Amino acid sequence: MKRLLFIRIPLILLGARVLYNGVHVARTANFNLGTMLLLGLGAAFIGYGLLLSRLRKWTWLHVTAGVCCLLLVGSAGALEVYGTRDNATYREDAVLVLGCGIDGERVTGSLARRLDAAIAYHAQNPDAVIVVSGGQGAQESITEAEAAARYLTERGVPADKIIKEEQATSTVENFKYTAVPLNERFPDGYSLAVITSRFHVFRAVRIAKKQGLTVTHVGAPVVRYTVPMNDLREVVAVLNEVRRGTI
Repeated sequence: MKRLLFIRIPLILLGARVLYNGVHVARTANFNLGTMLLLGLGAAFIGYGLLLSRLRKWTWLHVTAGVCCLLLVGSAGALEVYGTRDNATYREDAVLVLGCGIDGERVTGSLARRLDAAIAYHAQNPDAVIVVSGGQGAQESITEAEAAARYLTERGVPADKIIKEEQATSTVENFKYTAVPLNERFPDGYSLAVITSRFHVFRAVRIAKKQGLTVTHVGAPVVRYTVPMNDLREVVAVLNEVRRGTI
């Protein structure tokens, strides 16, 4: 029984953390199947932990759960590794910074790190235009693009090098709506680098490819303690995009 306790408690705590993260995403972003899957995953961890003593003889269930957990961990790790392998040439015509939510008019830590990566890119390639993409969502007083543009200009990026795309509410729309101003500015074609958080790079690149774009990428760092939850949530998001046919 004591041995089971050492397994049950971590499962319940993990489930509670995943469930909390799912509720936070549902409140601050789009509520979709990906969010529902995340909530379901959290509930499954909690339920499995609570019922583990009753299910101790169900060997097939434990093996299945173990394999699923290994697949989740392996997939999350692959996303993390992919996001650290930047391939931007610093000769691109444009840079797209994907939005990730703001608090009122203030950029969040995640968005700030993406914008800091864009500033570092600008220092090496000042001729490239920087597109900041993101509409106005829940708990936001202005669009994400406007908040991002203010952040960049306050830190020395010339306003004439910034393009605001203020309609997108998802990664798919980030690329879809960004193509309009870029096609107008570069009628003969352009090269594009995308900047987003490391865990998000794979999904962003695959979505761009699905839309016929060829992009390079720079992965912005994330706070270390948030890595496991971000990666887990991203695995669910990738599966949802596969279901929708957007990657």
